[in-house]
Amino acid sequence: MKLNEQVAIITGSTKGIGYSLAKSLVEKGTAVVVNGRNHERVSQTVRDLQAIGGKVIGIAGAVENPETGKKLVNLGTETFGKVTLLINNAGIIHDKISYKMRDDEFSNVIDVHVKGSFYCTKPFIQQVKKQGTGGHIINMTSDSGLEGNIGQINYSAAKAAINGMTWTLAKELKKDQIIVNAIAPAALTDMTRPYVERAQQMAIEKGNPLSPNWEIGTPKEVANFIVALLEKREFEETGSIFGVNGQNVVRWEPPFRETYNKNVVF
Repeated sequence: MKLNEQVAIITGSTKGIGYSLAKSLVEKGTAVVVNGRNHERVSQTVRDLQAIGGKVIGIAGAVENPETGKKLVNLGTETFGKVTLLINNAGIIHDKISYKMRDDEFSNVIDVHVKGSFYCTKPFIQQVKKQGTGGHIINMTSDSGLEGNIGQINYSAAKAAINGMTWTLAKELKKDQIIVNAIAPAALTDMTRPYVERAQQMAIEKGNPLSPNWEIGTPKEVANFIVALLEKREFEETGSIFGVNGQNVVRWEPPFRETYNKNVVF
């Protein structure tokens, strides 16, 4: 199917990468179901995208609520006749060093990223299998879940779980013609801007140039890559995790085993 024949569910799509992706897909003719926590923001996003000719509908709801995923799938199916694309984009952060982190700061991040992705993915898979149309799932991950990051034990754990889910789903769903990928984006958004600004301020105070690690792309550039990936629809890419920073794209390989020879006595 071409993108103008598809129906996408995008969680967390009232701002940032999610909104940029929704707009990019609308411009390709894709019907889109938008989602966010705030009712007014969802309504405004629907109006904005409809104003540029989009086939768009939306529903507000927290993805960590099991009913939200079901409602998104039902809404897309009832309105547009099917669902074929799912982008698990919704996310939050509560950064703090591990030994100072509160239990709720840890569990809230796990709930939104891990449970939220599962709760949206399960009804989507069930509907796509029922349709027999095939589909594409894209999970949003992070370098934090691939190599760890100080002060993000909750976020790192959540995104590492997303990676495991991506690899498992890719193996489970290949027979159903459902491709599964994950994207680790580096983009200036409302969530990342405070960290970039803090790094810039510290560099100024120390009289140092800004580290290249903080030179990050835009949500639009991430959206452009995802749209291209959806258009290509290459089954040999299922299970792949891509890092996207501006025009720089890398592919992350799954962990590998190697023989350990350190004279350990068992």
